[in-house]
Amino acid sequence: MTLSQRSIRCAAASLLLGVMSTPVAAQILADELPAELDGVGIVQRLDAPVPLDLAFVDHTGQDVVLRDLIVGDRPVILTLNYYNCPMLCSLTLNGMVDGLREVDLDLGVDYNIVTVSINPNEGPKLATQNRKGYLASLGKDVPESAWPFLTGTQDNIEALAKGVGFGYRFDERSGDYAHTASITFVTPDGRISKYMNDVVFPPRDMRLAIVDASQGRVGSLIDTLLLFNCFQWDPEAGSYVASAWKIMRFGAAVTVVLIAAGVLILIRMGRGNSGGGQGTNTMRIADSTNTDNAASNEAALQIGGL
Repeated sequence: MTLSQRSIRCAAASLLLGVMSTPVAAQILADELPAELDGVGIVQRLDAPVPLDLAFVDHTGQDVVLRDLIVGDRPVILTLNYYNCPMLCSLTLNGMVDGLREVDLDLGVDYNIVTVSINPNEGPKLATQNRKGYLASLGKDVPESAWPFLTGTQDNIEALAKGVGFGYRFDERSGDYAHTASITFVTPDGRISKYMNDVVFPPRDMRLAIVDASQGRVGSLIDTLLLFNCFQWDPEAGSYVASAWKIMRFGAAVTVVLIAAGVLILIRMGRGNSGGGQGTNTMRIADSTNTDNAASNEAALQIGGL
């Protein structure tokens, strides 16, 4: 089962909490999805711009525009949820917090999070309650401006969801929303970098996804080496996996550098030995000349003595 299928199953489970008492629930087979999930899912719009000119209200009751929250000098994790969700939103946000808790990057400094409610009937009071709970779970001191929880109008919610490919649907019988478990990574200039469609987010994957979305603005040199020379994102596995091609390419590059360094060292050693040999020969010639001169002087002295 792929991640997309698993996310839809989670959405189905969430929806069925509200319709379990109806006959349709009893007729759902293992490999079938209810009609209520039509249109629910993720359409990945990688490198597409997030609609940034949409207006919302943050958890403090202030009017905000997405551009002011997303465009800047750090990547953003964008989540679409709703605050009275009976199950799936909590699983998604808790899973994200669990992963980020082990990431040695600072929320509000190295990256930010923006959560938007897909329920137009929810307001700042409910947003504030949810924000406090998740920040407490994260267990890190963050600036007040970090991780805003937003509410908005139906039109702007739908425009944002369509722009990032987040398909959801309201079920009138249960009063709940059917949607998938997904978080979206956005670059500092407001373009979609990556999706993670799950409720479990390993810390290594979260860190690499943030570094990847940052376009080299956050993370260490080791992160960059791992990301561009060892790991690549596998959408089917929903994780960063070791790339044989990247590892071989990196190994080949290192080998070429080592060979070049070795050749330069040998050339320098050869030049040093060659210079030393010439010096020795010069000394030998000088010694020979001195010996000949001494012999000549000795002969002259002998002749003079006679």
